[in-house]
Amino acid sequence: MRRPVVALAAALCAVGRLAAQTEGSVLPLIPGSTRSAALGNAGAALVGDAGAMFPNPAGIATIRHLSSEGSYEPYLAGSMLSSAALALRVTRFTLGFGAQALDYGSEAVIVPDPSTGGRTGMPTGATFHPYEALAATSLVYRRGFAALGVTVKYDRQQYGTQVSDAWAGDVGVAIAVFDIMAMGVSVQNLGGDLEAEALLPRRTRAGITLNYTDPQGTVRLLTTLEGQWTRDRSAVLVQGLEVGVVRGGAGLIGRVGYSTRPTVTAASRFTFGGGVVLGRLAVDYAYQAYGVLESGTHRVGLRWTP
Repeated sequence: MRRPVVALAAALCAVGRLAAQTEGSVLPLIPGSTRSAALGNAGAALVGDAGAMFPNPAGIATIRHLSSEGSYEPYLAGSMLSSAALALRVTRFTLGFGAQALDYGSEAVIVPDPSTGGRTGMPTGATFHPYEALAATSLVYRRGFAALGVTVKYDRQQYGTQVSDAWAGDVGVAIAVFDIMAMGVSVQNLGGDLEAEALLPRRTRAGITLNYTDPQGTVRLLTTLEGQWTRDRSAVLVQGLEVGVVRGGAGLIGRVGYSTRPTVTAASRFTFGGGVVLGRLAVDYAYQAYGVLESGTHRVGLRWTP
């Protein structure tokens, strides 16, 4: 059962979590969408996509009717990361539903073989399957340019026979000035007791996004700037750039992100990605290198907004 343990250690290292910290969850620190991952995990002021509910519930307020997205990523050391989100506009309210999962894989449980004095192992027929899963639902009210949103989330972790779970909440506000500018602030993981004094990582985010061209036009140019403050960790500043050309409903988008990082992390400060736009459908990609682990992560996602 060595591989899941290695995967767990690698994931914890990747997000820069110290063993002495009280946070007991990895998943809420990972970007909830492929677009956000390519922009350095910015998201407080990225509005208009279903996946915006993960960093800031108020980010789904600008959705006109319905939006959905999903992503998949072979994560570190054989683990698998997946996410999905759906947002629906109902008059002044927008409802959001999302889920994320980090699967560390399965291994056979091996115990010492008494016939060899414990020098070798023998399978028990059981498997060891650690994972973490998160489900969330959001409610957002919008009036004019401003929106207020709340999220209720449930997180469950299982490592062998040990199961920990927690309920938590997010609160966020966003101001979207047509398609020109958006500002957002959110506080994540209020509450979230995972037993034994382990908590979901409390994080405050504040960001601004600017469109320098018409996002419905041929040339696309967007920048985002975001500050993140996670409890018991140093502050992080994220900068993201999105540029592309879309003509006749089809085009290409490129993305790059840069962020300062906590002292202990294997993650590169840079992230890269892009996307293919096909009408209302977007196919997204994000990459981040992990120098110490001599590997990188590749995430692929789909976004649909009719």
